[in-house]
Amino acid sequence: MTELRLNGKTEDGLYLSLHDNDGQEFTVRVSDTLRAAVNQQRLMAVPSNDEPTISIKEIQRLLRAGQTAEQIARENQTTIEKIERFAGPILSERIYIIDQAQQIAIRKEGGRDPVTLLGTVISRLAPRNIDSSELSWDTWRLEDGTWTIELHYPNSSGIGIAQWSFDATLRTVTSMDENARWMMGDEPAPRQLPTAALVPTETSHPSE
Repeated sequence: MTELRLNGKTEDGLYLSLHDNDGQEFTVRVSDTLRAAVNQQRLMAVPSNDEPTISIKEIQRLLRAGQTAEQIARENQTTIEKIERFAGPILSERIYIIDQAQQIAIRKEGGRDPVTLLGTVISRLAPRNIDSSELSWDTWRLEDGTWTIELHYPNSSGIGIAQWSFDATLRTVTSMDENARWMMGDEPAPRQLPTAALVPTETSHPSE
């Protein structure tokens, strides 16, 4: 293939003048097709406005850590649509983690199947006429690789919140607050009571 060098236009401006290494001249007519080809290459070199201002890896890290698409878009001067484009796999992962945590065996009862976290929560709330459809679960991953599992449920104050720490590798669930301990049937955290107050004899919901 002969390599040609551009020297400029011919005097009439209708052709491009090119020379090879031996000095032989070649001309190419400046046609609409040539102009379109040149302009197309220039357009392709311009960065697309559809590209996110942060990396895909960072978007997914923030989503995995519990940030919403709205938060990420606002803090990085981009659109929600651009963030949501990469959110699907992470949201699916978070749903999977919630399901895994719910199925962790909390305790075993003689001759029966192990009681899971989800089963424990439902049995604890059932006497208060709270159905599983009224529960809302969320999760996010911490820097150490563990996940925080958060449950929202209706109570006398409006909404109760309980949190557990879930280690997906060890498959363990640990209560993080008083509500979670109550759900698990553990002893409630000690409370400061007035000197003349009577100490209740039965375990009550810590958020009541």
